[in-house]
Parts: sequence; structure tokens; C-alpha cells
Amino acid sequence: QVQFVESGGGLVQPGGSLRLSCVVSGNIFSISAMAWYRQAPGKQRELVADILRDFSTNYADSVKGRFTISRDNAKNTVYLQMNSLKPEDTAVYYCHLHNTYSGLRDWGQGTQVTVSS
Repeated sequence: QVQFVESGGGLVQPGGSLRLSCVVSGNIFSISAMAWYRQAPGKQRELVADILRDFSTNYADSVKGRFTISRDNAKNTVYLQMNSLKPEDTAVYYCHLHNTYSGLRDWGQGTQVTVSS
């Protein structure tokens, strides 16, 4: 079973930055697509960004130019650098793994990001 350790969330003022990290156990990280999703109160969970095995990336329009997803396969870690944060970025952010060989999909426990003055 895959285990996740997410970190980096917190309270930040508008315009500030945070970097989220997600460490994944096991030996399937490098062959998996990774993503960050978020869920705000009363809203559906939405894709923020993903990064495939070939390091290609995709972003939601709302975060393009402000957020950067990256991965370090040697550390089994995916990152989300978030700059120019806005109050509407406030949400619980979840790490997601998709092993495209086995079909396994799994979620991290989530980390709270609050953007407020």
C-alpha cells in the first residue's frame, strides 16, 4: 500500500508563497503520474496541476503562471511551488498518484492552505 507524507501548508498573506511537498513510499513513484488537487469548502475537488512520467506538466487555468509542479524521482517527492497566492487559492491540497501500469490511484491526506490578510 502506498503511503503519503504531505507538508508545507499553512497561513500566508495574499501575494505570498508556499511550497508543498509530498513524499511517497514504495517503488512505483517514478513510473506514476503525480498530481495536486484542491478542495475548497462547499466546492468539488479540482485538479491544480499534474506531472507525468516524462516530466510533462499541465495546469489549471486559474494557477497558470503562478504555480509550478515538479518531481524528484530520487526522493520519491512531488512539489508544488505556489507564488502570488490569492484568497481564492484557500483550500485543502491533496497529492494524487496514478500508476498507469496497474491502474492504481491513491490520495494523500491533504494539507491546508489558507490565504488571508
